[in-house]
Amino acid sequence: MTTDHYAVVGHPIGHSQSPRIHGLFAEQTGEAIQYVAIEAPLDDFAGTVRDFFDRGGRGLNVTVPFKEAAWRLADEHTDRAEAAGAVNTLYRNERGRLVGDNTDGEGLVRDLTCNEDTEISGQRVLILGAGGAVRGVLLPLLQAGPAEIMIANRTAEKATGLAHQFSDLGPVSGGGYDTLHEEFDLIINGTSASLAGDLPPVSPDVLTETTVTYDMMYGPDRTAFSRWALDHGVKRTMDGLGMLVEQAAESFRIWRGVRPDTAPVIAALRNHR
Repeated sequence: MTTDHYAVVGHPIGHSQSPRIHGLFAEQTGEAIQYVAIEAPLDDFAGTVRDFFDRGGRGLNVTVPFKEAAWRLADEHTDRAEAAGAVNTLYRNERGRLVGDNTDGEGLVRDLTCNEDTEISGQRVLILGAGGAVRGVLLPLLQAGPAEIMIANRTAEKATGLAHQFSDLGPVSGGGYDTLHEEFDLIINGTSASLAGDLPPVSPDVLTETTVTYDMMYGPDRTAFSRWALDHGVKRTMDGLGMLVEQAAESFRIWRGVRPDTAPVIAALRNHR
């Protein structure tokens, strides 16, 4: 049986869980793949990608800081990559052209709706932050049918500009954190503040007992954002570990044509990280 080669590319890359995740997927599905981590030089991401595919590689995941470079490198983009302006999944199609996709938003939506039994349809959704991570998930979130999405950011103009870019796709608006005084059903933290143990400057007025909060970051302990939500009476908080596994599962499906069962993989990472 031929073993196909895949990898994740980033800088740095030693912390990546992707090799373990895809190894568990392969073990579960019986797919013959090898998946490794590659640290690309900051000044030669394109060369690293070309070398990988020229040596017979079948697919790449792309992580920070190369997602926008991957978008520029791709010959073709899927609709969700086009909307995101960033690529986290690369492969060559039957014509040999490099295709860029973005599975982050699919991963977030699947984690919320399938793993966490959380409604998006008809809900008032607040997203904190207006950077690449948020842009990358907006299209799938809008396609899930929320009543509205509000994007809030320290720089209000960045939030309103991002909302304007997606305004043809659904009910989305933007503004500064200081404008937030209404309650929301679902709040997603798309900032990286949790990595430093910090919080976006959001009033607890946005929370109710039934609000669900989701931090796209994750770690061995609850994130600062999740702790803040719990301290203000929220009953359900989630972190981004499930999103990480679900976006990987979507890449695996694109490459191999089979979707792995994510639940045991999420459990394995949750219990042994």
